[in-house]
Amino acid sequence: MKSYILTLFMGLTSIVYSQNSIKGTVSSTHNQKLFGVEVYISELNKGTATNEYGYFELNNLPSSTLKIKVAYIGYKTQIKTIKLTEEITELNFILEESVFKMDEVIISTPFNKLQSENVMKVEKASLAQLQNKGIVTLSEGITSVPGVSVISTGTGIGKPVIRGLRGNRVLVYSQGLRLENQQFGDEHGLGVDASSIESMEVIKGPASLLYGSDALGGVLYFNPVKFAPLNTFKVSGSQTFYSNTEGTNTSLSAKQSFNKWKFLANGAYNTHSDYKTSNDERVTNTRFNETSFNAAVAYNSEVISSALRFLYNDSNIGIPEEIGDQSTSKDKLFPYQALTTRMVSLNNTFFLNNSKISTVFGFTRNNRNEFEEHHHEDEEHEDEEHEEEHVEAALQLVLDTYSYDVKWHLPEIKNIDAVFGVQGMYQENRNFGEEILIPNADINDFGIFATAMHAIDNRSIQAGIRFDYRNIATQYHEVAHEDEVHIFEAIDKSFNNISASLGYKTLIFNKIISRINLASGFKAPNLAELTSNGVHHGSNRFELGNNLLEQEKNYQSDISFEYKTDHFEMVLNGFYNYINDYIFISPTGEIEDDFEVYSYTQDNAKLYGGEFGLHLHPHPLDWMHLHSNFEMVVGKQNNGDYLPLIPANKLTNTIRAEINSIKWLQNGFASVTLESTFEQDNLSAFETKSDAYNLLNLGIGGTIKLSKLSFDVNFNINNALDKSYISHLSRLKYNGINNIGRNFITSIKFNI
Repeated sequence: MKSYILTLFMGLTSIVYSQNSIKGTVSSTHNQKLFGVEVYISELNKGTATNEYGYFELNNLPSSTLKIKVAYIGYKTQIKTIKLTEEITELNFILEESVFKMDEVIISTPFNKLQSENVMKVEKASLAQLQNKGIVTLSEGITSVPGVSVISTGTGIGKPVIRGLRGNRVLVYSQGLRLENQQFGDEHGLGVDASSIESMEVIKGPASLLYGSDALGGVLYFNPVKFAPLNTFKVSGSQTFYSNTEGTNTSLSAKQSFNKWKFLANGAYNTHSDYKTSNDERVTNTRFNETSFNAAVAYNSEVISSALRFLYNDSNIGIPEEIGDQSTSKDKLFPYQALTTRMVSLNNTFFLNNSKISTVFGFTRNNRNEFEEHHHEDEEHEDEEHEEEHVEAALQLVLDTYSYDVKWHLPEIKNIDAVFGVQGMYQENRNFGEEILIPNADINDFGIFATAMHAIDNRSIQAGIRFDYRNIATQYHEVAHEDEVHIFEAIDKSFNNISASLGYKTLIFNKIISRINLASGFKAPNLAELTSNGVHHGSNRFELGNNLLEQEKNYQSDISFEYKTDHFEMVLNGFYNYINDYIFISPTGEIEDDFEVYSYTQDNAKLYGGEFGLHLHPHPLDWMHLHSNFEMVVGKQNNGDYLPLIPANKLTNTIRAEINSIKWLQNGFASVTLESTFEQDNLSAFETKSDAYNLLNLGIGGTIKLSKLSFDVNFNINNALDKSYISHLSRLKYNGINNIGRNFITSIKFNI
């Protein structure tokens, strides 16, 4: 493999070696040169900013077709596709003012278009937008996207839910790799910290064509931190305080970029005590801490752009069961889970004359430990001061994942872009603890796909097809437990599927962008669904797998309409999702090891609903923005029973004032948000009704400029009225435990 890659690299070098530059200016429609405009080429990890004369320059560019993004706050983003054939290319941009947010380039789709040009509707939010809402964790931040919720266990644990689908049906991508961390478990978080990302993108609906199995419900795509602009060195640090949990978040980042080489490193530490409800009670063992570190080095030349990234995330999360001892301690308390993720990825783009080949190779090790309280009354320790080090995890799972992703972006022919790709992974799951929930197993995943997009005038059509194959082979286990033996039979099962999608975007009535997408997807049963046979302490139940489960297949139709003027925006999204052999867990009525027994079963199901949004920017009140979003989803089995854990309908209204008239304050804002969650009485057989509630959130902040020093300041009050409520997707709902009460959040970030 190494010799093949080296030969390919040398061959490409001999074909396209050339040194090219792009030079130009960026100005407004009033012929004013704009200072500090971002000029960025994402496939090269290369960017710069305009100087005080609006001038920019990018060197050492390949002789290929590139997409250049120009973005500036208060102006419409532009993206130009240009084929470099000369050593120096002059490229000038004239930006139009815009009162709405900037149009974004979407990375999670194969053609990297602006969202307004995409056939598929994709939501995008920057890290700054999420932090302006005063989030405690990244899991909490994703709920700001309409149609996205989380199944939570306190403040430290959140699992994404997209339009009612969760677990392995929602695929998470980080650093260009699918993040594999035993997603079947509800008692741990994403395994990605906010300090390691620049922005996130959300695909709502089956994305199996692009990502294979486990993308049946959608994709969360986290774009990694960008490198510093060309020939600059940047240092930043931030500190955030949370009143409710007496928590802190500390982060530090350093970036250096040269002409061809770029480096960055950043780390963060997040620690919290047990959260407090509006009844002034702390929920015992909801404390957690998280350590995150990521580093990257990138190189780009006339033929290749490479980025090597490393991510380390370690979290210790308490598993709550009751409101017990009241404490603000941050020390670990039994039972708790320790989750460590290490990820290494190598992203390459090879540039040919009329096309390019992009590759991602990676390795991920996920170590999941669950610690329970043990009493060793007869055990003598020679060294008492190291007694804590001898505590071993009752459940210890190590999952190694080797991933590959190769795409060939074919030459454009008559306004047709096409991509041919091969993706796959090999996984090893191993047990090292005294308890076993799922057996040792090997998983092979392979997929091959092709997709094409044709755009002309205001119309675009995109279609694709994909074949996937997955093999799951497990080992036989006998686990002694009290007076019984739990047996894990060895299985060797294979699943395959053909997925397809078809989408069409057009402009109707010269003002309304309409999108229609039809797609199919699938999800092979995971290890937990096939093989579980034991007590899952994180969910407080005895789980039984079912090795007769079939793979899920779904068919979804999406339709959306967007109407925009300079001062008004309206978005309407609707979907209907039919799933064959939907897998879910339900109680059997039996008791095993003093726990209720739950087993996996399946039935056909359907989910339908959508999102409706308004954005008003009234003239001449240029500083005011009024946002309103309504989201709903209904999930039913084929027999008419409702599906479990479907989020309640929600209406979110925000008034936001933007402050830009003060010289020393940039991007200033003040916001008031009212989240109205409706009653959820569409219940499965083992659920209880959830009452309606309203949450008031306040925020103010901006960037303060003092000479060459700048720092961002945010102040938020979440649940400002200290409302007592229980979310329908809270795993503590069954214990009658309220969600978090009022929380004052103060954040400051320095940029040097």
